[in-house]
Order: sequence, then structure tokens, then C-alpha cells
Amino acid sequence: MYKKLSESFFEKVYEVVKLIPSGRVTTYGAIANYLGITKSARMVGWALNQAKYYKEEIPAHRVVNKQGLLTGKHHFLPEKNMEQLLNQEGVQVKNNQIQHFETIFWSPDELEIT
Repeated sequence: MYKKLSESFFEKVYEVVKLIPSGRVTTYGAIANYLGITKSARMVGWALNQAKYYKEEIPAHRVVNKQGLLTGKHHFLPEKNMEQLLNQEGVQVKNNQIQHFETIFWSPDELEIT
């Protein structure tokens, strides 16, 4: 469970997303659950849509839907950019879906933040 990150909701999301290791992915729902706002995956998606305006680079391309689909790809310009960023990290994508999703899935619950 989330314990100590920054105060605003968007910043809490960004702090978690910045911790996703390169070559791994997580889901909007996993982040929402970790932050204690179960069933708020769409709010996480909205926060990540706004990440392009944040003061630091946020690796939002590492967050996908619960089936491993690149549902947020239209927020990256050009549209292929999300897939290209993932490919550069060794993540295989086919037909807008992460390959070997279960193997490269990263859960924020692995964090030990106090």
C-alpha cells in the first residue's frame, strides 16, 4: 500500500510510474490499487495523459491496460511512439499488445516505500 510520496494525486501517480523498471510494464489498475483508489484506473490514465506537461519526464509508455493493450497510444505523437519506446527497452509489441505480458508485468506492490 502507498505510504509516503508527494501530495497531489497526479504527482503520486508520477512517482510510482517513475519507479517502473525499463523493460517492464504495469497497468493503470495496478497503480490505482497501490495508491488505495481501487476502481480508479481511468483517473490514473487521465493523470498520465497530462504527464507531458509535467516538469520531469514520466515514462508513461510503460503503463498499459489490464490485458496488456496499448490503449493510451493515441496520447503519444506520432501514434507509433509508445510502441517504439517500449521496443527500445526490449518490450515486444504485436498488434498493439504487449507480448509475454505476465512475464514483464511489474507490480507497484513490489515497492517497499516507508
